[in-house]
Amino acid sequence: MKKILLGIALSVVVLQSCKKDRDEEEIVVIPVADQNAYDDAAAIKFMDSNYFNDKGVITAFDDTVTTDDNYPKLSSYPHETLPSGVIYIKREESFQPNPGKEIAASDVISIMQVTKTYIATKTDDKIAYANEATFINNITTSGVPSTDPAYFYVKQSVLDAYNAAHSTATVGRDFYEIEGLQEGLKHFRSFDNLDPATDYNMQGVIIVPSRAAYARDNTIYGTIYANRSFVFNFQLYNTRTRLDNEK
Repeated sequence: MKKILLGIALSVVVLQSCKKDRDEEEIVVIPVADQNAYDDAAAIKFMDSNYFNDKGVITAFDDTVTTDDNYPKLSSYPHETLPSGVIYIKREESFQPNPGKEIAASDVISIMQVTKTYIATKTDDKIAYANEATFINNITTSGVPSTDPAYFYVKQSVLDAYNAAHSTATVGRDFYEIEGLQEGLKHFRSFDNLDPATDYNMQGVIIVPSRAAYARDNTIYGTIYANRSFVFNFQLYNTRTRLDNEK
């Protein structure tokens, strides 16, 4: 019995010691300037490592096959980097609405998308996206576009309700919205009330670096998207002016 008790006591000591070691481990915080540089470099590598498949969905090149050899990499498409670091890439004009509708900052949008997030890291002197996570994937879930998402435009009523329920802090629009997405969509046009059941064919990509997304801030999602870049691969099915009772 004493041996059993002694064994338990030793186990507790070992566990406490291990916990102390973990607690004392240094947590390395990458400077903001370095994270910004990593984001930009990783975005370029991503554009060189991926292509649009026949439906316009971003797909990684596979070195073990030859079936993707004739697909141009994303970086070969017309693209532009905005002052915020946001990059937008358009597919050919045949995949764009003609004439299409302009997108206002407060519009109600309907967007079919496969959107993923990444943390840009440097490993063995190589910078690339890592820790891929899906933000929204309409194709494999609902099969229909997202309509009026708060990460594009959050209603004032939603902000008021949150602030009323959390009186210790007052949050603004950036608590919900992704500014880089708003910036990028200004350079696209929407289809005119495309039937949600219509099969998708993506228009392009908007790459949002972490500084133009949720940066290191606490948001409606907590901090799970801190330091994460977003890659929006999408088709805009519709956009319309927001009604007064939708603001």
